[in-house]
Amino acid sequence: MLPWKRVLRPLAALLLTAVVAVIPAATAHADSAPSSGWNNYSCKPSAAHPRPVVLVHGTFGNSVDNWLALAPYLTSRGYCVFSLDYGQLPGVPLFNGLGPIDQSAAQLQVFVDKVLAATGAAKADLVGHSQGGMMPRYYLKFLGGAAKVNALVGIAPDNHGTNLDGLANLLPYFPGAAGLLSAATPGLADQVAGSAFLTKLNAGGDTVAGVHYTVIATKYDEVVTPYNSQFLTGSDVHNVLLQNLCGLDLSEHVAIGIFDRIAYHEVANALDPAHASTTTCASAFS
Repeated sequence: MLPWKRVLRPLAALLLTAVVAVIPAATAHADSAPSSGWNNYSCKPSAAHPRPVVLVHGTFGNSVDNWLALAPYLTSRGYCVFSLDYGQLPGVPLFNGLGPIDQSAAQLQVFVDKVLAATGAAKADLVGHSQGGMMPRYYLKFLGGAAKVNALVGIAPDNHGTNLDGLANLLPYFPGAAGLLSAATPGLADQVAGSAFLTKLNAGGDTVAGVHYTVIATKYDEVVTPYNSQFLTGSDVHNVLLQNLCGLDLSEHVAIGIFDRIAYHEVANALDPAHASTTTCASAFS
């Protein structure tokens, strides 16, 4: 590679990252939840977008902060969009997704029923970030969700757990540490690779029939590691590595969920595959 190309490539990457961050931030400021139609229970799905979209936040997230960019992105494209809070712990405000994940899946079950009843739709589409892209699989597999969900789109989901970049491997060397983690924040313990929860979730296959699965991952993920553990195996699975769409995209685990419009373009493709268009670096401007 010529010397000037070595210089321009990282500069271009930094510029693209800045654009990806700034554009949706401005959009989120202009389109806050009340004005965007997000969580509007009077919203009726259109013929073009006949299913409501339920957004499922990640660990330490909540129904607002995780979706300040993606919710307006989808509502501006004509979707009825809803988000829930789940996995709350007593005395811990704002930071959710910390309770036992099977109980969180039951909360999702109740919320999807509520959304379907309000909108009159037969099925919903689910879009989740991090734990929010994995937890719905329990709902689909064990709580009857497959009959009520058309598609699950996971953005950086920890489908097969995480070793937290190797940190989880240290737990056996600290007596009582694993028990403390499980007792204080069971939702975190459930996400450690090899946990009883994940063993049950993935036994017998990653997917259930009748649901379309999409996984969008970034190779720079520092939370769900290794990043390819996010990918699913099944007959109706589309696994996407963000950098195969745009090599300049530097998003890591948080950024891919909260403001990356390149990832969002791929979410839109998954929700409406009949009208999908190629996702590229230019999708940051769409």
